[in-house]
Amino acid sequence: MRSDIEIARAASKRPIQQIGQTLGIGAGDLVPYGHDKAKVSQPFIDSLQGRPDGKLILVTAINPTPAGEGKTTTTVGLGDGLAAIGKKVAVCIREASLGPCFGMKGGAAGGGRAQVIPMEDMNLHFTGDFHAITSAHNLLAAMIDNHITWGNALDIDIRRITWRRVMDMNDRALRQITTGLGGAANGYARETGFDITVASEVMAILCLARDLADLQDRVGRVVVAVRRDGTPVHARDLKADGAMTVLLRDAMQPNLVQTLEHTPAFVHGGPFANIAHGCNSVIATATALKLADYVVTEAGFGADLGAEKFMNIKCRKAGLAPACVVLVATVRAMKMNGGVAKADLGAEDVAAVTVGCANLGRHMDNIARFGVPVIVAINHFTGDTAGEIAAVQDFVAARGTRAILCRHWAEGSAGITDLAQAVAEVADAGVADFAPLYPDAMGLADKIDTVARLIYGADRAVMDDRIRDRLLSWEAEGYGDLPVCMAKTPYSFTTDPGVRGAPTGFDVPVREVRLSAGAGFVVAICGEIMTMPGLPSAPAAERIGLNAAGQIEGLF
Repeated sequence: MRSDIEIARAASKRPIQQIGQTLGIGAGDLVPYGHDKAKVSQPFIDSLQGRPDGKLILVTAINPTPAGEGKTTTTVGLGDGLAAIGKKVAVCIREASLGPCFGMKGGAAGGGRAQVIPMEDMNLHFTGDFHAITSAHNLLAAMIDNHITWGNALDIDIRRITWRRVMDMNDRALRQITTGLGGAANGYARETGFDITVASEVMAILCLARDLADLQDRVGRVVVAVRRDGTPVHARDLKADGAMTVLLRDAMQPNLVQTLEHTPAFVHGGPFANIAHGCNSVIATATALKLADYVVTEAGFGADLGAEKFMNIKCRKAGLAPACVVLVATVRAMKMNGGVAKADLGAEDVAAVTVGCANLGRHMDNIARFGVPVIVAINHFTGDTAGEIAAVQDFVAARGTRAILCRHWAEGSAGITDLAQAVAEVADAGVADFAPLYPDAMGLADKIDTVARLIYGADRAVMDDRIRDRLLSWEAEGYGDLPVCMAKTPYSFTTDPGVRGAPTGFDVPVREVRLSAGAGFVVAICGEIMTMPGLPSAPAAERIGLNAAGQIEGLF
């Protein structure tokens, strides 16, 4: 079979105006970026208010393993599958970060015959959204330093500036830096650093804001530093919120593209699934729900991070309610969770699959806690045996639901129609009774502990008095009703990435808490979390270039 990029390049794309027409978006309501991508105009989005919503389908997965799960591929494939059975559908996914594209992870447009196109554009500069977010974030950073240089009227404690700079690239050398060297003309010397753009609070804000007015209000609430008297300094105190919103005006409009089978796809926003909530934008999802009968979206990493945040943060704040959850798993990943090394995955091992299904089972239980029905999608690999597939299906059937084998990577929509039929049936039945895991009124420390116990299976979340006092002070300042955003390794239910399966008898240590006042959540950092990745020893950038025809090679 051809590579992903070869398949994408050979695709017959339709003009983006035709894709918009399938959802009732007129050509005048699109802002084209070339022939195959466009932004949906804000006036058109505003005109949709009052329309009923379609049904929201969340695609999530087990904990990621080196064996691969294929969550985005399944999201795109399911969208195509629903369209193939006659449903009016739209796909909603995140934009790709340049850092992983040139690092190790690769692109984020799906794969095989279940891709969103134009793949090269999506994985590179696309419509410039990430550049706008980077610029807005760094404008605020520049205004902080400039304010202090010109007299520091806000009495900012320069030892307690929390707002760092960002860039959309992996660069470990920028994690901790010193700025302002070279004398008084260059400002003042202080220690700071860079995060990757997807970790910016501005990214999270753009993805949770309802409109430009809400965006500016949230940007203004961002806490950037502390005064010498201990009170917080907000972006609005620096009068930065208006200019930042100007930079984000166009980025706020959702991007419309298409799948290989011409299903409309909204690709917008891309917050980190650790330090932020890991979902595409609220405005894209809400718009799609007004235009389609079924909207298929995904959440970052496994269900313990992505789905939990989707439910407790995005749905809570945006008033969304999923009708069905699709939980992606692979036979290969089940074997790894059952103790098989990656090098040995080619050999049949039904016993290891059965043991590894404990990880799948905990994710199923977690989704049930939110009152939403779940269907398991077995993303097929050619080496899977009938016995191994049956072991997964039997395990899932014993829990009262279905595990459906999907071959969308190799066959496109034809390989996933069984899942599409099942999802439509469950969504149409209206059996979901969605509710977040905890109430707004619960204390912040208790919210953190609730996620650790009920989602991760931990005995408790461990916090020292310093952290508990910080949470209590935020409650006193009026932030107690915010949800919590748990930042931990995606590879395990624990904070140790090497522990697979469904472990018990462990604690979740909370190392630090951060207030994201603009985004509207409190981040609990559990274990070691990297907000500026580095490149691997052999980065993907070494294999990316242009061929003799001027086409990009090696991107995916």
